[in-house]
Amino acid sequence: MPKDTRDAATVTTAPATAASGQTAVLYRMALPNHLCPSGQKARWLLDRHGYDVDDRLFRDRPEVDAFKQEHDVQTTPQIWIDGERVGGYDALRQKLTDYDPKTKTYRPVIYLFAVAAAAALALSIGFLGAITWQTLGWFISVSMILLGMQKLRDIESFSTMFLNYDLLARRWVPYAYIYPWVETAAGVLMTGMLLTWLAAPAALIISTIGAISVFKAVYVDKRELKCACVGGNSNVPLGFVSLTENLMMMGMAIAMIVLLFT
Repeated sequence: MPKDTRDAATVTTAPATAASGQTAVLYRMALPNHLCPSGQKARWLLDRHGYDVDDRLFRDRPEVDAFKQEHDVQTTPQIWIDGERVGGYDALRQKLTDYDPKTKTYRPVIYLFAVAAAAALALSIGFLGAITWQTLGWFISVSMILLGMQKLRDIESFSTMFLNYDLLARRWVPYAYIYPWVETAAGVLMTGMLLTWLAAPAALIISTIGAISVFKAVYVDKRELKCACVGGNSNVPLGFVSLTENLMMMGMAIAMIVLLFT
């Protein structure tokens, strides 16, 4: 524990009084069987932003319950800055950084495509000794696997979001549950260049339906929706990214079908 931590039971100074200037007051759990992760992150964030932390630790559950009742809060940790209660870790993060849980962002997709690109380069250099057109193919197929896994991680949330715009899923709900399995399986087979006769047509079908659905929802109906491309509960806007995902799959599938019959 940091040297400036104290047991909450031994502290009598009110948090609003102690929290002044560059001193922040932090109450967090450090029970025998539970060291609160959010409390640890709150401590780190306060240190990072130059605060002297009055770190007050709860050592047993009755202390936590009494604190919640006294301050009329539902959770810990709780932080005070400049004499005012900020709230928990998420509230502190919003106060000290630009974090906003409701802000739309492309960051998850950027990270995913970056990993797919790195994997494609590793496969190309490791197995082929050079960057070739196959590198692009691996980038697309690995992206499909990663995108599919994001959807399968919470298929219920994905299916709910997907039903907002996919034309086939809105007519036949089971398709919302089938789609991520097909995308993932097609990506695996394409990466291994196996069963092309099955993987390529499957990818072409779901990507064509997806592209038409996204184009209609965004560019025809002008709807502002969140994209289900990286799974449910994401803040990625529906539009260019999802359309690109589907167009990449379409291009890959068409190329593989052409190669299959030449």
